[in-house]
Amino acid sequence: MRLDGRRRSNNVQDRRGSGGKVALGGGIGAVIVAALIAWLSGGNPLEVLMSNSGSLLSGGQETTEYVADAQDRELEEFSAKILAGTEDVWTKEFQKMGLEYEPPTLVLFNGSVQSGCGGATAQTGPFYCSADNCVYIDLSFFKDMRRTLGADGDFAYAYVIAHEVGHHVQNQLGILGKAHQAMSRASEAEANKISVRLELQADYFAGMWAHHDNEMFSSLEPGDIEEALDAAQKIGDDYLQKKARGYAVPESFNHGTSAQRERWLKKGLQIGTVDGGDTFSPAYNAL
Repeated sequence: MRLDGRRRSNNVQDRRGSGGKVALGGGIGAVIVAALIAWLSGGNPLEVLMSNSGSLLSGGQETTEYVADAQDRELEEFSAKILAGTEDVWTKEFQKMGLEYEPPTLVLFNGSVQSGCGGATAQTGPFYCSADNCVYIDLSFFKDMRRTLGADGDFAYAYVIAHEVGHHVQNQLGILGKAHQAMSRASEAEANKISVRLELQADYFAGMWAHHDNEMFSSLEPGDIEEALDAAQKIGDDYLQKKARGYAVPESFNHGTSAQRERWLKKGLQIGTVDGGDTFSPAYNAL
């Protein structure tokens, strides 16, 4: 991606090195790749995928002293610029709808963190908490993407951030709250289906952001789109379950298959309108 000369967002809060012990709990945050993180940390991704998004992990973990290296500083700069790009795009898109966009805060942490949705660790992965309107990320996640799955590239990393911001957009538009209410009344299988719809829409919104960011800043370079589509393919529920266990359990999917995630990300890149990202009207098997 071309980011030279781009501004940094002021909505970045750096909590790395703050230390402390937390009690884990997913709360209502939407985690982009829960199964991947469980697998990265030696856990059972199948159990994660079959659980509700609010109970990914339990227990506690002590953080260690944090010292940023050159790669961490580069990823911090990159993340702040990507967040600024989402602010520019979504402010403009909300204005088209006669609405005011209130951007989220990006919280950088190392090891563990307390959010408005409860405590979390790096193993939780990037997540959005609607209780405090913050996106949380341990930047080591990007290193894990590259090392463990081979999902690499700056636009692949940007997709991760833009996906979580997509959940914030859902929250601003009232979509997230309605979906969570419906999930609380549904069976586990039906709640998983609602979760898939939310995640695929966040993928669409990530693609929609990239569509407009490229129009505004000519940010995309050859190979960028392929990087993001490759990452989407490698974090599909079916891909992760097959990699971990050799088979997939479709009724446990809560983020979408590789094909679905690629399709909706690509659709957002191509269409670029909020209306084009309706993942709640189509029949579930047509997503």
